[in-house]
This record gives sequence, structure tokens and C-alpha cells, in this order.
Amino acid sequence: MPEAVIKVGGSLASDPGLPRLLRTLGELAAEGRRLVVVPGGGPFADAVRAACAAHDPGPSAAHWMAILAMDQYAHLLAARTPGAELVVQPGEVASVLAAGRTAVLAPYAWLRAADPLPHGWDVTSDSIAAWVAARVGAPRLVLLKAVDGIRDEAGAVIARVERRALSGKDEVDGYFARALEPGMACWIINGRRPERLRELLREGRTLGTEVC
Repeated sequence: MPEAVIKVGGSLASDPGLPRLLRTLGELAAEGRRLVVVPGGGPFADAVRAACAAHDPGPSAAHWMAILAMDQYAHLLAARTPGAELVVQPGEVASVLAAGRTAVLAPYAWLRAADPLPHGWDVTSDSIAAWVAARVGAPRLVLLKAVDGIRDEAGAVIARVERRALSGKDEVDGYFARALEPGMACWIINGRRPERLRELLREGRTLGTEVC
């Protein structure tokens, strides 16, 4: 069983700090952390949005195109994360973790077979990561984004937020509150500060927003 599912947001794809984050993921695996990485969409999903705006293929085609964009980012993350291995089916996760490697999921094949989520732009890699975390039995989901967490109207990071209060928050997709399993530990933290991920896994807390 993985210790955590880590969603690496697409907003980090072009960030100059991405290599440091991926080195940290490799170091955590070398320390014995059992991690499954779910990619965001990033510039690959942006290309899908642009194509859909120009040609409007409908929600189902757009859904699968966007998940294929996640697969592209997965290949990049797997290639650049030390000790990582690309997986495409849930049955591959356990053997990769048992070998002391980080499993980077290219989710299209699994999701195409299961088709578990609504088709639409309200469902993004946030909700997909939540669905994956429940299916692989992870006790914790961590969303790494280019923000410190969810902020209040004054701009301060909210330390804890209830799942039902996520509706309307820009930091997660519109379906995420329903996709997140009740009782699953979930954090939203800044992927540009990978030391926070290390602190969260070691200490159980860090600067960010805990979803209750």
C-alpha cells in the first residue's frame, strides 16, 4: 500500500524549481517512502483546451483528450524523477513500490476502462488523483500546486478547511469535494517548496491547507 498519492500540478511543469521537486521525490523513495505520483495536465492540457475552444469536440472527447495530456506529463515526470517508474495499470503499482521505486501513473488506460468520473472541465487531475488515492488504498493525498494553499479573503493561507467548503475555490476543481473520499487525509501545499512535502511526510504537518 502506498504511503501517499502525490499529485504534481501542471502549473509546476514550466517552473524552474521542478527539477528540485523531482529530486526530492527520488530522495523520499530512497528513504523508503512509498509514493504514487499522479500528474496534472499543464501545458499539455492547455493545448487540449485550445483545441476544444477552436473545434468543440464535445465533453466526452475533451475529457479523454485531457487525460491523455496527463499521460504526456507522466512520461516527463517518470523520466526526470530519480528511481521512478511509469505505470499504466493499478496492478503495476504494488510491484514498483515493493522495488523501492516511485510509481508515476499515466492514467488514461485505467480510467478509460473504468470510466468512473463525469465528463467535463469540472473534473481535472485533482479529482482524478482523489479517485486514484482511494483505489490504491493510500491514506493520504497531497496536491502539489504553485500556491501555498487555499487563501481567505484577506490573502492568508487557511490552515484547515472542510471538504464541503471547497466548492467555488479556485485552488481545486469543481468536482473535487465529491471525489475525495470521506476520512482521507488531504493537503494542498506548494510544490515549489519541496521541503514542505518532506516535512509533511515526516511530521504530519506543514505550511499549507489541510482538507478535513
